[in-house]
Formats: sequence, C-alpha cells, structure tokens
Amino acid sequence: MTKVRMLRPQRKAAALDTPTDLAPDAVVEISRALNTLLADTFALYLKTKNFHWHMSGPHFRDYHLLLDKHSEQIFAMTDDMAERVRKIGGMTIRSIGHIAKLQRVDDNDAEFVPPLDMLRELLADNKAFTANMRAAHKICDDNGDVATVSMIEVWIDETERRTWFLFEASRGADRTGH
Repeated sequence: MTKVRMLRPQRKAAALDTPTDLAPDAVVEISRALNTLLADTFALYLKTKNFHWHMSGPHFRDYHLLLDKHSEQIFAMTDDMAERVRKIGGMTIRSIGHIAKLQRVDDNDAEFVPPLDMLRELLADNKAFTANMRAAHKICDDNGDVATVSMIEVWIDETERRTWFLFEASRGADRTGH
C-alpha cells in the first residue's frame, strides 16, 4: 500500500527588514514600548466604546457623544503607532491575544456600570495612559527617535484633553445628584 503524502506549501521567512539608521537594539526597545502602547490603545478604545454603548441616565446624550468622540480619537492613534513600529523596522502586534498579553488597561466586563463610574474609570485610565506614553517618550528620546517622540507628544496632548473633559464632566456630580 502506497502512502499518499500531502504537500503543504512551504513558508518562507518574510523579508520585512525596513532600513533605518536607528541601532538594532533601539529598534527592539522602541518597538516593545510602542507595541505595549498600541495594546493599551486598543484596550482603551474598546473600553471607551463599551461605555459609550452602555451609557444611561439623565446625561445620556452628552456622555454618549463625548465617549464616541473620545473613542474615535483613540482609534485614530492605532494605525499611526503600528506603522511607526514598521517604519523603524520592528514587528507589531498581530492578534487580540497579543493585545491581551501586553495591555495594561484593565477591561471592564460588568453588566452595568453607573455613568459617573464610567467617566471616573476612563479618567483614571487616560491618566495612566499618559504616564505610560511619557515612559515610552523617554525610551524613544534616549534612542534618538525624534519622529516617534514628536508623535507621542501629540498623543499625550490629546489624552490630557480627554482626561480634562472626563474630569470636568464628572466633577461635582455627586453633589448635584447626577
């Protein structure tokens, strides 16, 4: 009896060596920092959308629209982050599982979260995200990656604005019954 052997297509290693003047160690370090930020960005995006979808209460419309705008801004960062990793010759995240391994933003799978708690949780997440971006900024600056430094500075400014809006939207709400 002759055995039939199934041939599988052979995979070749992808030639993804993007030329850069950054040192190989710098590419690894910067890519690691950006991939972790990218995982955080996806996690923060999904949490913001989750709260947007599940918002309720007397300020529904305002909070719903605020979180929609925030989620759009957060999502817009993802492609720039991933492409920056590729531009310097690094490899970026490839799956939801990879995001889950790297993310520092905690998920919230609760069936119901009161609106004020949503805002305060996102406020804390955005503040932590800013601190994590500052750490990545230092890594990029220490390795002479001025382009990534510049991008991170814009993302920090956007995140500080989201933090400010979340703070102001939730400030004093306990006293006014909202």
